[in-house]
Amino acid sequence: MRSSVTISLVPSLAGGPWIYWDGLAESIAKAGAAGFDGVELFFDDPGSVDPVALHDLLQANRLKLAAVGTGAGKVLHGWTLTDPDAGVRENAKAYIRRMIGFGARFGAPAIIGSMQGWVHKGMERARGLDWLAEGLTSLGKAAGDQGTVLIYEPLNRYETNVFNRLVDAAAFLAERRLGGVRVLADLFHMNIEEASMAQAIRVAGAAIGHVHFADSNRRPVGLGHTDVAPVAEALKGIGYQGFISAEALPYPDPDAAAAMTVQSFRTFFN
Repeated sequence: MRSSVTISLVPSLAGGPWIYWDGLAESIAKAGAAGFDGVELFFDDPGSVDPVALHDLLQANRLKLAAVGTGAGKVLHGWTLTDPDAGVRENAKAYIRRMIGFGARFGAPAIIGSMQGWVHKGMERARGLDWLAEGLTSLGKAAGDQGTVLIYEPLNRYETNVFNRLVDAAAFLAERRLGGVRVLADLFHMNIEEASMAQAIRVAGAAIGHVHFADSNRRPVGLGHTDVAPVAEALKGIGYQGFISAEALPYPDPDAAAAMTVQSFRTFFN
């Protein structure tokens, strides 16, 4: 397993759960100095990040690109895969395809979290799930064609009503035969929704393609009440080999949050 840390390049979303905010070059340098293995990027327009410059920064700091987030498509533009408006759904897919293409240059997956949207009031749930499956089918294929996978993230009940539990999301992917899509185990969301995070991880097993590492209060691990030890044992038990990425608030400040995360990672996974 490898450690990763989040970097946000969207100043208008300041205060969100990303450790570093200080610009690409400075944040990557800090991530490397802190001892992470990779970085997870959150940005809006793929055209705003020069892939050549990013490649050079990653190499210089001995880091990998762990994943790219797509949430800005929902937060800044209002695009989701379950919107009743077909035009909005097409915009969502086009945006995610661009993110997939960017990440694929580095062998990194794109993550669909908030862009899954909501099953709108008065709309049949089955229809919303069909739209989600349609989007994930085409986007999973796009990822596979470029040598990577797509990551689908179940969120807590306050952020979506589509899928909240890891096992339910994994079962949906299996039922719809979405082989190019994996689920994301986010410890913050799981703390709210799962009766046992460790058991959910064991049941989901090989369907897990990415992990978000944060405590119960979205602060760095060690500053809440999540019992991480059984979660770590469950991840080891299923043979998980991917990134464990700190999507946490930069509390009390980015550098301290990064240091605490690296120490926690070493405690539980090394």
